[in-house]
Amino acid sequence: MHFTKMEGCGNDYIYINCFEEVVNQPEKLAIAMSERHFGVGADGLVLIMPSENADFRMRMFNLDGSEGEMCGNAARCIGKYVYERGLTKKEEVSLETAGGIRYLALNIEDGIVKTVGVDMGEPILEAEKIPVIHGESPVIGKRIAVNGTEFVFTCVSMGNPHGVTFVEDTAKFPVEAYGKLVEVSPLFPNKTNVEFVQVLSRNHINMRVWERGSGETLACGTGACASVVACILNGLCDREVKVSLIGGELTITWNEEDNHVYMSGPAAFSFDGVWLKEV
Repeated sequence: MHFTKMEGCGNDYIYINCFEEVVNQPEKLAIAMSERHFGVGADGLVLIMPSENADFRMRMFNLDGSEGEMCGNAARCIGKYVYERGLTKKEEVSLETAGGIRYLALNIEDGIVKTVGVDMGEPILEAEKIPVIHGESPVIGKRIAVNGTEFVFTCVSMGNPHGVTFVEDTAKFPVEAYGKLVEVSPLFPNKTNVEFVQVLSRNHINMRVWERGSGETLACGTGACASVVACILNGLCDREVKVSLIGGELTITWNEEDNHVYMSGPAAFSFDGVWLKEV
């Protein structure tokens, strides 16, 4: 089975072109291929598929085999893949995901996709739709106790659930210790991605992320979007924000006119390969 390794700000996935390949057990294949010693090594597996409702369809699986609704970094990588590998000549591409249809704008120079902008749609703030179990909705700057430790969270869905909390120094914060507890808290029926945010200015934040089903990753596109929405809702940032992640930088804009969140950032090929093991 042929595959391509790609990364967006260090958030690395294995991509399989399902116009040419057949994947029968994607959950098991995601676990096997994502393993960094006996597999290819990645944050998960992404399938690029035909769609009846958009130009392409994306299915993404975390390294534990669970399927996610949406991944912003993967969406950008798909934009680069389908254009540079000749699956489309369009510079604006629609992408079906489990979290809804997303629209990609490709920034192309000399036939190379330099960056990809993604219309991530409207943020979902209703508690029951995220979902998060809380007495109030929306959940903005609310105290939530997790295993005896209190956090102040703002909860947002960008097609997948996010809990955003603010810290003094992301570099020193014990992300793993707390991220894995918040992820599986009964307050989040579908588990949650957890973002730890340090506000540097009205237009710049640092963010580290504990991704549901994968652990800490170098970047998370939907998490960056959710974090900026949380910053704006709490009066901490303006409408366009640079998000510094361990693996790189994204620009996130929450447009006041259409209420959509727009993300722009890089995508890169790492290598192509052939998977020989049976699953």
